[in-house]
Amino acid sequence: MIYGYARVSSKDQNLDTQFAALSKFGVDEIVHEKISGVAKQRPELDKLLDKLESGDTIVVIRMDRLGRSSRQLIELVEDFEARNINLVILDMNIDTRTPTGKFFLTIMAGFAEMERTILKEKQRNGIEIAKSKGVYEGRPKKYHKKHAGLKHAIELYKLNKYTVKEITGMTSVSRSTLYRALKEQEEKELVL
Repeated sequence: MIYGYARVSSKDQNLDTQFAALSKFGVDEIVHEKISGVAKQRPELDKLLDKLESGDTIVVIRMDRLGRSSRQLIELVEDFEARNINLVILDMNIDTRTPTGKFFLTIMAGFAEMERTILKEKQRNGIEIAKSKGVYEGRPKKYHKKHAGLKHAIELYKLNKYTVKEITGMTSVSRSTLYRALKEQEEKELVL
């Protein structure tokens, strides 16, 4: 059986182009979903992977439809190879039913991972430069000092009437956020 897998990252994106390419290839069934590629769980892909049998083929239009990292792709390809399942990536003319296709996929997955690593390194360098200039402050804190929920959580804690679990349930402030705020407050009091 030949399965096509189509995926887009957000609900407002369209799957029509992928459907057309997969249909043109001649897949027997198309499995699709709208979910981010970095999501740990991709329910439709997981179901497809579970039902694949020896000799089946999975077809995607691009490598990034299956996985975001070369590690993820290589693990999938190794799983496919162990289970005698074939992979076809249309935009690269990769067909793991051939030795050349298997080799080319490994090389391309390595380049994709290298590109992601370089981008992350550039981002880290950019952040360091921005920090040194005093421009970058990091992700904004969800609970700042004046946040009503955090203030209320601290007040409840100081009453000694409630457990931390009860306080976090009432205020929706996480345990770690509460403890971090209490520690900061304690450190300030020690300085004064």
